[in-house]
Amino acid sequence: MELLAPTIRRDLNVGSTWSLPEWSSGPHGDEQMVLEAALEAGYQGIQGANPRRCRDLGLIPTTFAIHAVPGGLLEQAQRWVDLGFVCCTMLLGTGFEDDDAAARLVEEVLVASESAGIPLYVETHRATVTQDIWRTVQLVRKFPEMRFNGDFSHWYTGHELTTGDLDAKLEFMAPVLSRVRYLHGRIGTSGCVQIDIGDANPAEYPSVAHFQTMWTRAMEGFAAGAASDPVPPHNLQMGFAPELLPPEVGYARRMSGPDGALEEEGDRWEQSLVLTDIAVDCFVNTSADEATA
Repeated sequence: MELLAPTIRRDLNVGSTWSLPEWSSGPHGDEQMVLEAALEAGYQGIQGANPRRCRDLGLIPTTFAIHAVPGGLLEQAQRWVDLGFVCCTMLLGTGFEDDDAAARLVEEVLVASESAGIPLYVETHRATVTQDIWRTVQLVRKFPEMRFNGDFSHWYTGHELTTGDLDAKLEFMAPVLSRVRYLHGRIGTSGCVQIDIGDANPAEYPSVAHFQTMWTRAMEGFAAGAASDPVPPHNLQMGFAPELLPPEVGYARRMSGPDGALEEEGDRWEQSLVLTDIAVDCFVNTSADEATA
């Protein structure tokens, strides 16, 4: 039996297509049109769309969820399996939990994931149990089976990672980085969780290099350990899904245009492709480094 090699899968979170401005190059229409446009653009998976429509087009369906309080997760996980989703990324809790309450939430995730046979990835996200890096590392020490969806812009901004010794902070984050199995593509600054990075020139956008480092370390951990996970990823693929959300939910910034009217700072559809290219390059470089090690 041939063993699968770890690979990256080009996913797209449907939120990146919500409320696209008329001038965006992205799809403007119903879900079917969005899925067909994603397929044509080279995406291989979709997060947050009808799984049957995805599979009809040959796209791998994944989902996302908010699980704020304990209870009912195993039943929900089984429904995701029955619908054909291959994994779920989760906003877990609210961030106001004490240690015991946070532990109960994590325990429920681990039991539901293994019992239903679907990877449930706890997302690194503000206003959840993982909003604090120190606490997240302590949770990993208590529950080494935890696996994550890395949405590092929340930590990059919330912890102002560039203030002080960034390398030392990344070393402290290593137990989490090595357990990342899915990534949300978003790049921020010390003051904003989502920015338009243009053509990703590091000289113009220094945070690009920082996110490349975090994504690469996560990919190294994936390549080294994903096959041994309690519930391994589908086909040993790490999904990378740009999740560039619109101004209506507080993410994309609005800027004054030539006529003074506020409009989105950039084209989230085009930016999703830029982020995906960066991630693929990171994974290719990771594989190349391993091959020469």
